[in-house]
Amino acid sequence: MYSVGVDIGGMSVKIGIVDNGNIIAKKVIKPKTNPQTEFVKIIANTINDLIVETKINKSEIAGVGVGCPGSVDYNDGIVLHSGNLNLKNLNIKQIIEEITKLPCMVGNDADLAALGEVKFGIAKGYSDVIMLTIGTGIGGGIIVNGKLYTGYRGMAGELGHISLFYNGIKCGCGRSGCFEQYASATALIRQTKQAMLLDENSSMWNLVGGDIDKVNGITAFSEAKKGDKTAENVVSTFVSYLTEGIMNYCNIFRPQAVIVGGAISNEGSFLLDKIYNYLEKFEYG
Repeated sequence: MYSVGVDIGGMSVKIGIVDNGNIIAKKVIKPKTNPQTEFVKIIANTINDLIVETKINKSEIAGVGVGCPGSVDYNDGIVLHSGNLNLKNLNIKQIIEEITKLPCMVGNDADLAALGEVKFGIAKGYSDVIMLTIGTGIGGGIIVNGKLYTGYRGMAGELGHISLFYNGIKCGCGRSGCFEQYASATALIRQTKQAMLLDENSSMWNLVGGDIDKVNGITAFSEAKKGDKTAENVVSTFVSYLTEGIMNYCNIFRPQAVIVGGAISNEGSFLLDKIYNYLEKFEYG
């Protein structure tokens, strides 16, 4: 049986048809989230279109799995709150089932990413894993004794919203000083811009053609690799924030592995070596 996977992100929605963990067809769309019900209808209609294009009979599809950032009621398939996407009390399951005529399950995106890594990916064979997805915000998935830990109504695992700094930067969740305000891709972009404004000679200005609005999550990493001191400082500070959060989770869960996902993970050893070095300073290596 085939399955349909939907990954709702801050910048785009990825839809794929999957056969035993292998993606055989996919689409990426960028629908507006307002009004939110229309947003889900576009996703559902795109699922139908993709199925038609691949000439797969719906009887061969087990169902649709949707991952969405924020607090999700797993039982009813309702996104209770997703601050970065401005979604609230949205019944994704009902809308997708009505349009696609396929069963649908909805969960937190980072939870499902953690499950995917344990079943098919880099964490295969591990029973205790923490997954961090670093993007617009920070999502988290927790695997304990081989099972996803979801807590009451499936709302556990909001790892981006531990407090890293009391009374720190205001967060979309309503609190201040949350982890994702310091260690998400959004935070990294803000930190990069702030550093550039203090150093007009940084090579990061050349990279973005003098337009600070073109700064993205890899700007500082790109120039740090070339030896730009301001970029190196941005990366070092970002890594310290990220690793402090990782150490908090290590203290609480003592996982066998911590997985860092999202576009920032494409930095590979340039990022991971810095994390390892920071961890080793505090005997977490």
